[in-house]
Amino acid sequence: MIIQPKVREFICTTAHPKGCEEHVKRQIDYVKKNEKIEGFQRVLVIGGSTGYGLATRIAATYTYGAKTLSIMFEKPPTEKRTATPGWYNTVAFEKMAKKDGYYAASLNGDAFSKEMKDKTIAKIKEELGQVDLVVYSLAAPRRTTADGTTYKSTLKTVKESFTNKSLDLRDNTVSMATIPPANHEEIQSTIKVMGGEDWKDWIDALVQADVLGDHAVTLAYSYIGPKLTYPVYYEGTIGLAKEHLYQSSKELNEQYQEKGLKAYISVNKALVTQASAAIPIVPLYMAVLYRTMKDEGLHEGCIEQMVRLFREKLQDQVAQVDELGMIRLDDYEMRADIQEKVMESWDRIHSDNVKELADIDGYWEDFYHMFGFHFDHIDYEEDIPLV
Repeated sequence: MIIQPKVREFICTTAHPKGCEEHVKRQIDYVKKNEKIEGFQRVLVIGGSTGYGLATRIAATYTYGAKTLSIMFEKPPTEKRTATPGWYNTVAFEKMAKKDGYYAASLNGDAFSKEMKDKTIAKIKEELGQVDLVVYSLAAPRRTTADGTTYKSTLKTVKESFTNKSLDLRDNTVSMATIPPANHEEIQSTIKVMGGEDWKDWIDALVQADVLGDHAVTLAYSYIGPKLTYPVYYEGTIGLAKEHLYQSSKELNEQYQEKGLKAYISVNKALVTQASAAIPIVPLYMAVLYRTMKDEGLHEGCIEQMVRLFREKLQDQVAQVDELGMIRLDDYEMRADIQEKVMESWDRIHSDNVKELADIDGYWEDFYHMFGFHFDHIDYEEDIPLV
């Protein structure tokens, strides 16, 4: 099959196995530039097949020499359809990691389910004994709980409609987008999916099964962003879910104080992911941010963020945190001078100057790279068997 990108607005329905392998290889090569250091040795990544979760696996393996176990929910290829990018990413990473002498394993299924938690515990007992770092990096649109109820997350405001500039991904023009407010049920459902309840369920299950080591660390990834995006993010339905995630970290620290567990929220930089591309207004902000941070030599992708996390922000249990106890990997993004320049561009931007003030090409390059496309030396005319 000749595999070409099939894009509908913010999603690509195909993925290229060789391109995904190249995407993974480049991240591994970046980490290999630095010498290994001492650190976590047995790492569980819940949601480790794309984006920050995948970068976490790569960074932990090649920074610490860690063994990693990833939980993913990905579709393998069929005779007519490519696999999801996370499937190809995982196959590529585990092949390269094992070739380099590292343990790397995955379990594919619903991370929200008790069945997957039980399978994970059995795998840890059999092959790792215990884990000393648990990273929660899920970005799921829905969650089915033990009683069979399915909750769906919603990208909406909370108080009133919000209208601002947005990037029309169909033709790269700047238009106005309006995001409506959510009702009570939508708010609560979003918290159920994206809040900290399932994170706590995972830690509880791991502790009860005695597969989480004493003085272990657990991380959950979050985002705050600038005041510009507060109505849709920080103060919106997602923001309320992330506040629940933060409160869950405090509860975990208190609940497992005697075990020595440390639970942190890592606030990461705005980057193009399958989740963020779906939020109106945010892609335009990211494109302007990319241009500003690249001009200042401060731009980072997922792997650069995760390497900085493990080499600078988190040493064993000791983390550099803000006044709320959160790790701030968005520190470059939120620098006053960066945000001032972003807002200067934002106020001026329109369809005629969008490519001047925003890194549209960089945005789309990151987007296509997620699915294994637009890598220079990959032959995209090659006939590749899907299975």
